[in-house]
Amino acid sequence: MERFLRDSVLATTAQNVTRVYNCNNLPTWARQSIDELVDRRLVDEINNRFFRTLEFGTGGMRSRTIPEVVTSPERGNSKTNRPDFAAVGTAYLNDFNIIGATIALFRYCSKFLKNNNRAYELPSVVISYDVRHFSKHFGELAASTWKNLGGHAILYASPRSTPQLSFSVRHLSCTAGIMITASHNPWHDNGFKAYFLDGAQMVNPHASGVISEFNSVAMDDICRFCQKDMSGVTILDELIDVCYQSTVTKTILRRDFLENYPIRVVFSPLHGTGGVATIPLLEANKISHSVVEEQNDQDPNFSTVKSPNPENKEALGMSIALAKKDNADLVLATDPDGDRLAIAAKNSSGEFEVFTGNVTGALLTEYRISQLKFLRKIPVEGSKSVAVVKTFVTTPLIDKIANSHGIKCINTLTGFKWIGEKMFDYENRMLEHEYESTGISINYDKTLGAKRDDLLKKNSTLFIFGCEESYGCLSANNVRDKDANSACLMACELAAYAKSFNKTLIDLRDDMYVKYGYFGESVLNIYYEGADGAQKIKNILTSYQKDPPKQIDDGKVTEIVDFSKQTIQDADGKVIPSQQFFFITLKNGVKFALRASGTEPKIKFYLFAEVKIDDRSQIEETKKATSFLLERMKRFLKTDVDERANFVT
Repeated sequence: MERFLRDSVLATTAQNVTRVYNCNNLPTWARQSIDELVDRRLVDEINNRFFRTLEFGTGGMRSRTIPEVVTSPERGNSKTNRPDFAAVGTAYLNDFNIIGATIALFRYCSKFLKNNNRAYELPSVVISYDVRHFSKHFGELAASTWKNLGGHAILYASPRSTPQLSFSVRHLSCTAGIMITASHNPWHDNGFKAYFLDGAQMVNPHASGVISEFNSVAMDDICRFCQKDMSGVTILDELIDVCYQSTVTKTILRRDFLENYPIRVVFSPLHGTGGVATIPLLEANKISHSVVEEQNDQDPNFSTVKSPNPENKEALGMSIALAKKDNADLVLATDPDGDRLAIAAKNSSGEFEVFTGNVTGALLTEYRISQLKFLRKIPVEGSKSVAVVKTFVTTPLIDKIANSHGIKCINTLTGFKWIGEKMFDYENRMLEHEYESTGISINYDKTLGAKRDDLLKKNSTLFIFGCEESYGCLSANNVRDKDANSACLMACELAAYAKSFNKTLIDLRDDMYVKYGYFGESVLNIYYEGADGAQKIKNILTSYQKDPPKQIDDGKVTEIVDFSKQTIQDADGKVIPSQQFFFITLKNGVKFALRASGTEPKIKFYLFAEVKIDDRSQIEETKKATSFLLERMKRFLKTDVDERANFVT
């Protein structure tokens, strides 16, 4: 084996294989799997499994759990596409990386408590999981590991949505949270998302602290925890579901619209957690709905769709067919872990148009600001102590809407964790100001909502809405991650509001374009799988730094913002962390952003165009012209980036 590793695979692969294989307590099936991979000389498979160790990206850790080549020991007695064991490999999501990540998170939390004069506290964690292969097993393994390390582990008994996990961290006053999910990724993936005590996904310095701990966890330490022991783990009952649903229901601003202008909805959970999260909310709030029953089973293979990603129009096919049959007003579909929402609305011809995440976010921004002003919950003239928070790659239409209302718009790096961090900043600023001025320590989550909002407006900034282009929205202050469950309620309220004027969401969208201008956006995803793909992604980013483009298609580049070199500040004056992220403007006004995905092996381009229009009659022609321009740019970028994939410094 030693000679084969030295001569045939990447150096990092050889190191990682050796480190795992030589573990004294490595389970027999894992060692036999490595033996089989080597005996069969499966170089590509070995490299893909071991070329790196997993790191925390914008969504924690995600990777394959079920490999392209399943070894006999991994297969075990299984007769399905789910083997008995998750694939061994430092680059894959398996028992060893779950245990290692849990150990790292526990160690970091213990040190954090000690360094903040809270060493008397027992590190506590709440854990949830979605419907994917091995999700429940990984959740139990994390709970067992945390408990055996000396902490308090709390585990959901069955799948729950990601936003409910975020809520639970705060509601149960835990030090951390773990969500086992790969969100909308392909069926063969799974993931580990780490949350801190604020209920948001970890950002620096906490994320880098956990990564540092993770890199120092020895395989011998990991193998000590491979056998699950659930004694002493607290199992959550359904009472906390009621608490979460109560919080989410409070996102409804105008219940009178829902009551007086009832709408009909078709909902699909796309085989995920929406069945236990969104459907009860629709029922409790008496929203007439039908469910796509073929997609209401918790199927880890997502057998009725090519991809469980609601961003893909094809995933809504069955929902739209049912909506036409039921004469519904609205189609709603959530991804497997319940944090992303797709909307399709009926137009004047009776056909359903699927909204992008940008359109949904913009419509909800306009509606919620207007209604909060109407209800006198924020100043009618606007206020810079009130904020909408979005990512840089989300449509600039939202900036324009917020600014027109006199509301502050904050842009963050990609990933909802940065929106959660901004919310925590506002929370801490208010708490510190109140303590300094009154000597009173306020419990943020137990302070009445109206009182807390007033204190935020007075002493800090009130967060009223957050969104990102990848179909994520949030308005509840006690949740710190995107929440498709509350977004469903917000969408229903918005549709009822439109109905009160004898309009549809299509009409509201077009009204918005006439008022603010037409904003066209498009996304280009270019995948580079495996070890070779990871190097190509690195080459592309390096080439943009060292040899940035001077012209894209027939458009001259007029500005390049390099977030890895330049100092960028948000609207609060806070410095944006350095990242390999580029924002490029062309002479014709078109802009595009480029970054590597933190959750999938791909380079991602975001394209933006803005056109002023005078009336609704110009929308369709403007849309076609803008779409043609952006599609032509995408073709150019695809060719250009494939060449840059082989960039040599």
